[in-house]
Amino acid sequence: MVNCPTCNCENTDDSNFCRRCGSRLTPIDLEETTLSISTAEREELALAEGGKRALLLGPVLLIRTGGGREGEVIGLGSEVLTVGRSPHSDLFLDDVTVSRHHARILHDASGFLVEDLNSLNGTYVNRKRIERHQLLDGDELQIGKFKLAFLEQEEDL
Repeated sequence: MVNCPTCNCENTDDSNFCRRCGSRLTPIDLEETTLSISTAEREELALAEGGKRALLLGPVLLIRTGGGREGEVIGLGSEVLTVGRSPHSDLFLDDVTVSRHHARILHDASGFLVEDLNSLNGTYVNRKRIERHQLLDGDELQIGKFKLAFLEQEEDL
């Protein structure tokens, strides 16, 4: 059992936050890095999809965690992809911490740009809150409890 440094409540050993007051029980590891996915892992994902490699060609968002949708791949074929809790969003994320119209991903000649739409809880790229951010291959996007990896994949996987 771990005692909370704030309220002295007993918590289980695997707890990160106090069950009574919500204080952090474990120290923040600043050396922790964002997950990246290698070309070999991308090939494994393609083969796991029954060999349907076309599903993974081109730029995609891969849901890493959140909402029981881990491993889901979202293609970025259009110029604008809306993200939010609204069922009318292109990418519907069913989580109360996601705003109805949370963010959008824009595609133009310079690449992909994620833009927060004045959401209450914010949009994060590589654990930093952003308003607008140019996405690069391997960036981790967090919206609510969902963590997504942005992958710009080559045609010759």
